[in-house]
Amino acid sequence: DTHSIGAVAGLAVAIFFAWRLLRSPSVPQRRQQKRQVASSSTPGVSAHSNAVVVPSGVCSTSEDSRVQNVVDEFFQPVKPSLGQLVRQRLSEGRKVTCRLLGVIIEETSPEELQKQATVKSSVLEVLLEITKFCDLYLMERVLDDESEKTVLAALEDAGVFTSGGLVKDKVLFCSTENGRSSFVRQLEPDWHIDSNPEVISQLARFIKYQLHIAPFRPERTAANVFCAPTLEHFFGSM
Repeated sequence: DTHSIGAVAGLAVAIFFAWRLLRSPSVPQRRQQKRQVASSSTPGVSAHSNAVVVPSGVCSTSEDSRVQNVVDEFFQPVKPSLGQLVRQRLSEGRKVTCRLLGVIIEETSPEELQKQATVKSSVLEVLLEITKFCDLYLMERVLDDESEKTVLAALEDAGVFTSGGLVKDKVLFCSTENGRSSFVRQLEPDWHIDSNPEVISQLARFIKYQLHIAPFRPERTAANVFCAPTLEHFFGSM
């Protein structure tokens, strides 16, 4: 009858959905079982993989250290060249006047120049870099003509004139300290370098920048006057 047919149909539908529900989780279980069987059936592979994992853990510290060193080297600031330092320190100045005694030459008095003149080896590289970018004039007070010849010979032997940036005509001599100040004012340089504090003080009003070379740091006389123990120290080459 109708009730029996409906009951049979309902039972069939219930059995079908029950079968679907029971069948669906069995597939992943069978797949998981297959993977477990495969891994257990090849113990050599598992042992090998474990053997590989252990050393990699041990070496990770050293590898991280090497990577960090590479990163540190890559991001380490690049040190500027001496030529770049010269241009930066001179503020792109194009004309420079410089005293010889106590700055370029080891002797510190005109009396010593009557006997000898010794060019500082440590200042040569800086001096040659200045001549590449600036119109450089060297000057000094001397007591006689022989002292002039001695100074020029020392500069030539040191190779100062071989770079092409400095010629003998740009080495000026005078008989007084005021004469050197007069040279500087006539040339109107961007920078003047001197070791005499009186000359530095006199020129502070007329020269844009000055560098006072003194073994002990003196009191700064003006905002446009800088101080350094040597020319090399000022440009950071020592």
